[in-house]
Amino acid sequence: MSWSVTDSGQATPLYVAAVVGLLFVALVLFAFGEAGVRRNGAQSAADAAALAAAKESRSLLEPDLLSHLADPDYFASVFSPSFLGGPDNACWKASAFAALNKASVVRCRPLTDGRWGYEVSLKSDKGMSTGIVPGTGGKKAEAEAVAVVEPRCSFAPEPESTPDPESTPDPGSSPDTDEDPDSEATVAPVGKVRCDGGKEWTVNPEDVTLMPDMADLFSVHLVEN
Repeated sequence: MSWSVTDSGQATPLYVAAVVGLLFVALVLFAFGEAGVRRNGAQSAADAAALAAAKESRSLLEPDLLSHLADPDYFASVFSPSFLGGPDNACWKASAFAALNKASVVRCRPLTDGRWGYEVSLKSDKGMSTGIVPGTGGKKAEAEAVAVVEPRCSFAPEPESTPDPESTPDPGSSPDTDEDPDSEATVAPVGKVRCDGGKEWTVNPEDVTLMPDMADLFSVHLVEN
């Protein structure tokens, strides 16, 4: 079978149309692939930003812990599930981590639902490179994430001791003249912090070197919004 000049001329437009169609499909697939990459990148940036804010909030609590080592009521509140964190806002840390991941924070706020943590929403700095799919040209990927801080430990206050009647001084007796008036009273431990894995910390106001790392006392992780 032989092809005539006329047949060849008729086939050329079909060939061109097929090539154009294949190129269009390839561009569409590229656009959707790029969109997926942008979404994944934005989600990773949001996760990192939320975790950074929550970890910074955990670190900001350390000075408060150190200043309340003689307050068992404070420790009981800090290691309860209802503790909402310190007063300092750590959203600046979320913005810093978003910038490192080529994104900008749209919103960052402490959680208001009874959990200690942060919610972050952001957009990628770079938009879609192609507008082959209507509405996608220059569009920026968006994502949000929530990270919470939860105690790894529980607090058990020291039981109140009952005075020994035999050791109670007689109200009518004179004070012991051998006692050094300049000596300082020893501050007793206020209780124990018992953590996952059997770790235990005796809260002693006179020895702050025994205090564990904040990461040993509180965990930070992502959760569903």
